[in-house]
Order: sequence, then C-alpha cells, then structure tokens
Amino acid sequence: MNEKKIEIFPTVEELNNFAAKEFARLSAESIAKRGQFTVALSGGSTPKKLFQLLSSDPFCSQIDWTRIHFFFGDERSVPITSEESNYRMANENLFEQLNIPNENVHRFLTEESNIIIVAAQMETEIQDFFKLKESEFPRFDLIFLGMGPDGHTASLFPKTSALNENKRIVVENYVEKFDTFRLTFTYPTINNAQNIIFLIAGEDKAESLHEVLESEPNFEKFPSQGISPNNGNLLFLIDEKAAQKLTNKS
Repeated sequence: MNEKKIEIFPTVEELNNFAAKEFARLSAESIAKRGQFTVALSGGSTPKKLFQLLSSDPFCSQIDWTRIHFFFGDERSVPITSEESNYRMANENLFEQLNIPNENVHRFLTEESNIIIVAAQMETEIQDFFKLKESEFPRFDLIFLGMGPDGHTASLFPKTSALNENKRIVVENYVEKFDTFRLTFTYPTINNAQNIIFLIAGEDKAESLHEVLESEPNFEKFPSQGISPNNGNLLFLIDEKAAQKLTNKS
C-alpha cells in the first residue's frame, strides 16, 4: 500500500466539498496522462450530496465529463426505477444533470432476473473495457466507498462468501440479514485501484469506524478492514460525528 490518510471534517458539507475537489484533481490528472478517467461510484446519502455538488458550479464546469467512465462498486438486485437502486440515485443527481453519454455509464443490468447472469455481464464488460487478460483485475483510477454501521463496504457484508473471493472481479453475494443477493466488486478489484476514497458520515458509524481503524484486523467481522490497496492510495474522509470514538485522529 502506498499511503493511507485520514481527514476529519466538522460537517458533511465540508467533507463533500473536499471529496469534490479530489474528484476534480484526480480526473484532470488521469485525463492529462491517459485521456480518460475511470471511477466506481457508491450509493448512500453522503454520495448523493457529493453528486449534487459535482453537477453544479464550480465543479461541473471544471471537469471534462465526456472523458469519464462511470461504474458502480455495488448494486442491489432491484429495477433501475427502484428508490433503492444505486444507479437511479447517480442518474438523477449526476448523469442527467450533466448529460453524461449513455456509453460512459457502465451499470449493472438488473432488469435481468438471474443475478448470476447480471454479475457475469458486468465482469465481461469490465474485462472488455479494460482489455484484461484472463485472471487480470482492472485498475480503476478512483473507487468511492461507503461504510455501514456494521462495518460493511460496497456489498461486502460480514461473514458472507464474497469476502473470500479472490479470482472474480464482480460477484453476486447472498446477505442473510436482508435475505437477498447483492452485486459487488471483490476485494482484489477494489484493492487494485489507484485511489480509494471512503466517505463516512454520521454518529451511527462511530463504533464500527473505531473498530475498522483501531482494532486488530478481522475482515470477516468488519469487511472495511479488508480494503488495503496493492499499489495505490487510501483516503478516509470522515465527519466529526463518525470520528468521535477514534483515539488517533491523524
């Protein structure tokens, strides 16, 4: 791992403003070097506010949106019209606002009822887009992650089978607490990214965040502990409510 940083902000608004500036900086660097920027988005209330910020001035005019390709680190097995759909949330708050071309948005095709097929379709799309050989993993420029009160990230939930998957890029993951399958990037996919940014806000995350950052590793119990880039940068953006139980805040 190259670097792990923790930044703590008094408010969610300040957290998101910093995240938006990082998005703008990283996208500009990547586009200057390679002509494109690849990012995997996350769901939840904090990213929603970030998307709204990115789609408004000054950020919307600072970023070359035509050269950005969007993916999703996880998705629920729901239609894209569902309020639970990560794609719908990003579409309404980011893609539609900026007229992002459809070919730049790589979503899970959840209209297919067989979730095994949905996961396989996305795996193939990623392999084709990144021109991967067999057993290779993509190198995203940026992956955004959230964290749940139980310490899960993406749809890598405690004590689920996806935590031990080390060959696939994308997997369907049965989550017993919800009695449903989720779609998720695997650890090798996430940890191969150039940049990983956690967005964590709210008092309900405080105990798990303390465990994730300051307790002995146990990724089966706290899956966010399994995020450790092979050769990239890891950044935790945290509001003060989520950070209140941390003993080391630097």
